[in-house]
Amino acid sequence: MVADAALECGYPSVAFLDDSAERKLPGAFVIVGKIADLESFIEAWPASIAAIGDNRIRLDLFRRLRSAGFSTPAIVHPTAVVSRHATVADGAFVAAGAVINIGATVSEAAIINTGATIDHDCIIEAGAHISPGAHLAGNVFVGERAWVGIGSSIRNGVRIGAGAVVGAGAVVVKDVPENAIVVGVPARLHQPGSAG
Repeated sequence: MVADAALECGYPSVAFLDDSAERKLPGAFVIVGKIADLESFIEAWPASIAAIGDNRIRLDLFRRLRSAGFSTPAIVHPTAVVSRHATVADGAFVAAGAVINIGATVSEAAIINTGATIDHDCIIEAGAHISPGAHLAGNVFVGERAWVGIGSSIRNGVRIGAGAVVGAGAVVVKDVPENAIVVGVPARLHQPGSAG
C-alpha cells in the first residue's frame, strides 16, 4: 500500500529492503537488499519510509533511517483529505480515503489507514496505527505505538495510552491505560485467557 501510494504521489520508482528471501511482491516491485544493510543504500535510494506493520519495529526502523541520514518523507495518498491546518510528520503514512481534520497532529512513523477519520485536534503519537475504517472524534490522544483496531470508534476527549490495543469494532468511551487491550461495545479491559 505504501509503495502504491508513493507512486501515486509522483515518486518515479520504489524498491524494498526485506530480510525474507522467500517474500513475493506484487507487480513490478523488487527487493534490492536486506534491512541489515540499509545504510549502504542511501546514495541509490536517499528517500525512504519504514513500511512495516509492527508498530515497535516500524518506529525503531524509522529512527534508524533518520540517524543514517535518509530523507524520510510522509506519504499521503492523493485521495486522502488532510486539512491544511493539520500536521503530518515525516515518515507517516496516510492511506487512500483517510480524513485528517483541522488541528490534528500525526506524528512520525504513524499510520492512518484506509478510510480512517481523525477529527479536529487529535494527537496521534509516533509509531501509532489507526486501522482501516476507525473513527476518532475530536481531541482524542493516541499514545506512541498504540494500535486502534479496524472499524473501532473513539469518543471525543479519550486518551489511548502508549502501546495499548483497541480491538476491532470496539467503541471506546473512556481512557485506555498504557499497554492495555480493550475490546467490545462499550470497550472494556480484555483479560488474558478470557473469551472475546
